[in-house]
Amino acid sequence: MKLKVLILPLLLLLAAGGTTTTTAHNITRILAKHPDFSTFNHYLTITHLAAEINRRRTITVCAVDNAAMNDLLSKRFSLYTIKNILSLHIFADYFGAKKLHQITKGSTTTSSLFQATGEATGTSGYVNITDMKGGKVGFSPVESDSDEPMATYVKSIEELPYNISVIQISHILTSPEAEAPTAAPTDLNVTSLMAKQGCKAFSDLITAQGDGDTFAQSLEGGLTVFCPSDDSLKSFMPRYKNLTADGKISLLLYHGVPVYNSLGMLRSSNGLMNTLATEGVNKFDFTVQNDGEDVKLETKVVTATIEGTLIDEDPLAVYKIDKVLLPRELFKVAQEAPAPKSAKSRAREETDAPGPASDDAVPADQNSSNGGWRIVRGGGIVALLFSLVLGVLLV
Repeated sequence: MKLKVLILPLLLLLAAGGTTTTTAHNITRILAKHPDFSTFNHYLTITHLAAEINRRRTITVCAVDNAAMNDLLSKRFSLYTIKNILSLHIFADYFGAKKLHQITKGSTTTSSLFQATGEATGTSGYVNITDMKGGKVGFSPVESDSDEPMATYVKSIEELPYNISVIQISHILTSPEAEAPTAAPTDLNVTSLMAKQGCKAFSDLITAQGDGDTFAQSLEGGLTVFCPSDDSLKSFMPRYKNLTADGKISLLLYHGVPVYNSLGMLRSSNGLMNTLATEGVNKFDFTVQNDGEDVKLETKVVTATIEGTLIDEDPLAVYKIDKVLLPRELFKVAQEAPAPKSAKSRAREETDAPGPASDDAVPADQNSSNGGWRIVRGGGIVALLFSLVLGVLLV
């Protein structure tokens, strides 16, 4: 009887654990499935808004297509001003397609990330949402003087109630305060610092290719750079020269991660990392993996190891690595060749080869029984424990 009492709570606990679901979301992954939003997706990454979106449990993202983003970029705002403008497109509340068309009294005001992060003064970071005639939904910052909405709802891209809603709107939302010039948060010169700390060859490539501004601007929310040693870069240069201009830019940006990571953080946060080159369907990510005390970066084409630290002062960390990181978007994925078999192994395989199946053979994906125990290949431990409890209760 005591056995029954002990098993039943354990069974219920495991069964409950088996139904647990996670609600984590990744805005970069969501938008990567839709190439029309690749520019919007790219700027969410380099402004570090993507990380803020992923951190929040309830969020709405109003994405705009590449044409609308091109209109914004043509105004040549600084990256910090673009961040403020895009912050107006991120609401600290959930608005799916159904909720947008069922707004109480036809209109509501919601707080955007521009307001929530304290960058806006007064109520300039709020956005009005209006359910209009003909099934349209309009969006306008509260600072807008026009009676017409600045943008309208186009379609739902992806919804995970009531966690994240990603919708498309027709035009950029902006305001005078969001467009106001914003000073850079730091005067650190990334390329100059790398050149002085033993990473001159890589720094020279960044400067020559014109990517220095991207690295410098990314310092706002933190930046980690993995710098190939001069020797590894020297041997790689013939392949680098064969890349297209866009390929060279992507390769260099691939060595930057738009988040500050100390060495301790890298060791404790193994997994995929987006890079400055991540954009649209081109993931340009790699995997951080510990190997004892070593930290390795795996791209599926090559595996590099961190050899030393050039600088580690928040918001910037620069590490020297022993190989150039080769993204699978630009280089052929390495194929692991099977190990050659010995004569003894081949002989054993021939001896162990199965004969013709009998009529009573049980398919591999079906259940079988063994002395009253029900063994389920794909059913998991919960099904097995139910059988165990049933057997105990019948005793």
